[in-house]
Amino acid sequence: MADGKVVTCPSCGKKNRVPISASGKPQCASCKAALPWIVDATDQSMASALDTKQLVLIDLWAPWCGPCRMVAPVLEQLATKYAGRIKVVKVNVDDNPRTAQTYDARSIPTLVFAQDGKPVERIVGAQPAPALSTRIDALLAK
Repeated sequence: MADGKVVTCPSCGKKNRVPISASGKPQCASCKAALPWIVDATDQSMASALDTKQLVLIDLWAPWCGPCRMVAPVLEQLATKYAGRIKVVKVNVDDNPRTAQTYDARSIPTLVFAQDGKPVERIVGAQPAPALSTRIDALLAK
């Protein structure tokens, strides 16, 4: 896997690679706008993926899970809406059992919010964007 993921800048449309971990917030190389920070993490890269001051939304999912596939575009939408304020970390539980166990992902999708590397809230099951936005707004306000 390459280090990071390519995302499209919501402001200018340029493609940028966002890193799994960074000391700051990813921004567009062209227009300097905040970028949606969505990364795929593994058991090995999870610690570095959580090493940020931003609110992290961990998506514990599997490719065969229908509700997980329904939540994926919602998370992309939220990453764009909250660009510069949240980071979405996607973890395939089939390929990364240690992370699934760490976050007690007995049912998927399981969404875990983390701040300073520590879980602060969890949601089990698919949720619509407005419900997740309410949770994100409350956590960002703290």
